[in-house]
Amino acid sequence: MLKEIRKNKKSVLLLILSVLGLVLIRAFEDQLFYDPFLQFFKYDYQNKPLPVFDTTKLVIGLLFRYALNMFLSLGIIYLLFKQLQLVKFSAMLFIVLFVILMILFFGTLHFLEQPDYLVLFYLRRFLIQPLFLVLFIPAFYYQQLTR
Repeated sequence: MLKEIRKNKKSVLLLILSVLGLVLIRAFEDQLFYDPFLQFFKYDYQNKPLPVFDTTKLVIGLLFRYALNMFLSLGIIYLLFKQLQLVKFSAMLFIVLFVILMILFFGTLHFLEQPDYLVLFYLRRFLIQPLFLVLFIPAFYYQQLTR
């Protein structure tokens, strides 16, 4: 194992930097992104009204954060599996899932008089956290094992 790591020093370093990038996005989320729901969902939010938000700023903030997470995730997938096909497939999934999640998130916010906060919480969670990476890596690994 150590021989493999020594042989692929550059890949291991890039992998560590990519994961560090994901951590830094999370660590500096308050400063980097417009998201009034960060504070709203940190505390007891069940009995509070939704925060006031600027839809355009929120869309741009979510898009920017999702894009950063997506590019770092795609880099991690490439570094782990070294298959451009998987990266292309993952990119398509990321884009399709982003569109679906954004439609559901803003549809829930704007078209329901009293939206379910738990649904909003989890839709937003998938938009702002690299959860798809956590799902894709085991799936792609299992796929390689079964080939």
